[in-house]
Amino acid sequence: MVSRKSNAGAGDPPGASAPFDPELVADLGAEFDLRGDNVERELEAARTEAAGHLETAQRLQAEFENYRRRVTREQADSVARAGKRIVEELLPVLDNLERAIAHTTAGGDLAQLVTGVGMVHQQVLDVFGKEGVEIIDPLGEEFDPQFHQAVGQHEDVSVPDNSVVEVLQKGYLLGGRVVRPAMVIVGSGGPARKG
Repeated sequence: MVSRKSNAGAGDPPGASAPFDPELVADLGAEFDLRGDNVERELEAARTEAAGHLETAQRLQAEFENYRRRVTREQADSVARAGKRIVEELLPVLDNLERAIAHTTAGGDLAQLVTGVGMVHQQVLDVFGKEGVEIIDPLGEEFDPQFHQAVGQHEDVSVPDNSVVEVLQKGYLLGGRVVRPAMVIVGSGGPARKG
């Protein structure tokens, strides 16, 4: 802002403009007359622009909050629909399991129970397949800690070292991610595995 140096004397009328510092007037030249008005106009323009930016920022923030709430709601709905779909696919499996139990309880043949349970097992695997589940059954493969959980070691010179010699519990992948690692026993003492 332009500084003013008062040269007003005691005899000047009240409210009269104080004259500007002559040195300042000489330095600014013709620009001096316009400078005060320009600064005020620029300040008002900057205030107007800042208020516009603030309004835009507040509107964008409100839009983002609405978007975030909508996405959260849609994700919850999607999870609920996926869960419902899986339950609907598993209901026939449960029905068949209940039929097998009822048949056996009523004095049915054990061989038929085994056949029925085998069919129910296949139904579960079919549901898993539809949902993109892959089975990890690594018998004979090299132990991989990303997909297998070693719970024991067995010395076996007939298989390459660090091979899975027994699968105690299969593992499962969903979308390439491990849902449950395979629980395995790893062989040791055999020849080194070839590259």
